[in-house]
Amino acid sequence: MNVQELGKILGEMYIKAPHGKQVAKIHLFGVKYADVIQRNHYSVKDIIAASGINISYATEVSKGIKLSEYVIPRD
Repeated sequence: MNVQELGKILGEMYIKAPHGKQVAKIHLFGVKYADVIQRNHYSVKDIIAASGINISYATEVSKGIKLSEYVIPRD
C-alpha cells in the first residue's frame, strides 16, 4: 500500500463519515493503518495531501497512530 492509496482511503473515510464524526474517522484511519505508515516511514502530511482533506488534520492522523498502541478497531 502506498501513500496515494492511503490518501484515497482517508479521503473516503472522511467524506463518508456521519456529520460530526469526521475527526473520529480520521483517528480511526490512524489506528487502522498505523502499522503500514510506520513500517514504510510514510509522511502523514503526504498522506493528508493525497487525501484532499485539510492539512490541519495531520495532527489527528498522528493521534490515531499513537492510539494504535492501545486500541483495537471494531468492525
